[in-house]
Parts: sequence; C-alpha cells; structure tokens
Amino acid sequence: MSQTRPQNLTLLCLFLFFPLISPCIAIQQQNDNTKIKGMFVFGSSLVDNGNNNFLSNSIAKVNYFPYGIDFPLGPSGRFTNGKNVIDLLGQKLNLSDYIPPFSDPSTNGSKLVNGVNFASGGSGILDDTGALAGNVTSLNQQIRNFEDYTLPELMEMELGSKSKEILAQFLFLVGSGGNDYSLNYFMGLSNSNTSIEVFTANLISNLAHHLMRLYNLGASKFVLMAINPNGCSPMAKARVPTQDGCIQTLNRAVHMFNAELRNLVDAIRPQMPGSNLVFVNSYKVIMDIIKHPISKGFVDVKNSCCEISKISEGGNGVLCKREGSICENRDEYVFFDGLHPTQAVNVVIANKAFASEFQAEVYPFNIYNLSQM
Repeated sequence: MSQTRPQNLTLLCLFLFFPLISPCIAIQQQNDNTKIKGMFVFGSSLVDNGNNNFLSNSIAKVNYFPYGIDFPLGPSGRFTNGKNVIDLLGQKLNLSDYIPPFSDPSTNGSKLVNGVNFASGGSGILDDTGALAGNVTSLNQQIRNFEDYTLPELMEMELGSKSKEILAQFLFLVGSGGNDYSLNYFMGLSNSNTSIEVFTANLISNLAHHLMRLYNLGASKFVLMAINPNGCSPMAKARVPTQDGCIQTLNRAVHMFNAELRNLVDAIRPQMPGSNLVFVNSYKVIMDIIKHPISKGFVDVKNSCCEISKISEGGNGVLCKREGSICENRDEYVFFDGLHPTQAVNVVIANKAFASEFQAEVYPFNIYNLSQM
C-alpha cells in the first residue's frame, strides 16, 4: 500500500445504588491484589512526565500553564491538563507515589522504589526522530540510561537480590512510534524511496531489538502502547483539511504500525522465555470516543481545549500557548492541545488497559491479569 506524503503535515509530538457499588468493590479488590512493585516507562510525550523539563535546547517542553491546570502539582511537564496514562495506571496498581522522571537530579535512592520514567516528548524509536524538536532523548538512549544508571543503583539498594528477580516485579511500559511518522517519515527525513510498509517494518524490527535489550537485563512484564489516531488531531486537520475531518494517510500508517505491534506480542514471546506482553490499543479506544462521543461522556472531538501557539507568532502549532486561554469543560474534550488527549481520555485508556476483557482493546489480556503473573 503505497502512500502519498502530505506536503504540509507538520506534527510535533506527539480516557438503584448497589449495581454501581459492586463493580467499585471488585476493582478495589483487584488493586489490592496486584503484584507489581512499580513501572519503568519508555517512550514519547504521551507517557513523558517531565523529563524534557531538564533538557536544554528542547522545544518539546510543557512546564507552563495551562498544562497541569488539573494536576495536583501544577505544570509538571506532562502533555495534558492533568494526569497522564502512567499516573492513572500507577494508581490502579496501588503505587505509593508518582513515578519520577529520570532527568530530574533528585531521582535517586528511595525515589526508585516505584520505578523511573525515561520517556521524552518528541522522541521516537529511531535515533534521528525528533531532531526537529531540538534536544530529546531517543528510545535507544532511554534504555541506555536505565541500563547504565538506574539499574546499577537499584541493584545496590537491593543487596543480595538478582536483577531478574527484582525486575520481574516491575512493569516495563513502552509507548513510542508516533513521532517516527510525524517527525520523520512524513517530514521526508527518511529515504525518499522507502515505502510506508518498509518503514513500518523497520520500526517494528528496531522496537523488537529494544525489547530484547530490556528482556536480557531482566524485564519480563511488558506493556506496549499503540499509537493514537493522530490523523484525527486538531493540529493534523488544520494542516491538511479533508472532507471527513481526519488525515487518512497518517491514520493508515499508524494503523499499520499498530497491527504489526499487536503481531509482535505473539512473534517475540518465543524468543523471550518467561516473558508476558500486553498490547494496549489506545487507537481503538480513542476512535470509539470520536465516533460515539455522547455515549462516552464527551462533547467536543475536533477542537483543542487550549489556545494553540501559532506558527505565525513563533509557536509550533501544536502545543498550548503559554498562559493562553483554556476551555472550562475540559472533561468533555478529547484533545487538550493540538495533539495530546485530555486527562478524561487518559482515564478511559487507563481503565481499558487495566481491566478490559476485549482483545480488540487489550491483547492477549489486560494489565491486571499481567500483574498477577
């Protein structure tokens, strides 16, 4: 399936009483029984919780209002109005605190108890992805940071334990790939003769290599996040208006990646004895909201909640304008800025990831089941 690249697609980076009470009790009982000590997180802006705050010469920073307007700690570097998917999954896993960003100099010692977040907004699976966003940390470097700095310190804290025994108690969540399309392929940075199929196969191959690196270090429980339907984002539609409102060229590429990522769950497991992997189809979760917003509790599926920084004014056309205006009914919006979902959408994704019984949403099982293994 050959694709025509949009010329102006500039994407930056890339939830009767008793019938109600009973499910709540069941969920709380599930939470109490999880066997997960923490999470190590790798990826891009959808799972970044502040790493880019500490990077110089990076334009992929959101450490300012209105980001964090609904977050207890205010603007923290999360690319949304409140909590991201990582924060919400951490709550469901009964982790005692927010997972700290690796780049924060204070992330050491006892702060490692719940894991570490290595994700970097604007980064990708490929090393050269994200160059347009300035200084970002590639997935390759994120894993190297885990290997060279965090793992040795964790092992020193856990004297007498083997790394495989310790890391078996942690989830390893990877959410990367979207920027490899929006900040690489569709920007013409890859070989012009490379088809979207070949490019996608290369991404999956590179990702498989990175997963094997983590497995060889001791990781055994993996959560792989799909790429969201970025072609339906306000920023994408503003760049390349189409009749149905979504940029199908981008969505088809993302859908191809997600299908291959789901296949990878089965393909790589024989190479990693004792491991278990979960694919979270956030693409489908968000598309279901966009197609049936009212039934999901949403109203606006097209516009950004915040005022976007305009390219004509020195902005990037994706992130919120610093100290700009913001919508009041944020829980009714799908998109907070030009690309990233609101906390309300993140809640839906986290709930589905943790407890859904539908393989179209989580494959082959949900994160709660993974936490029991």
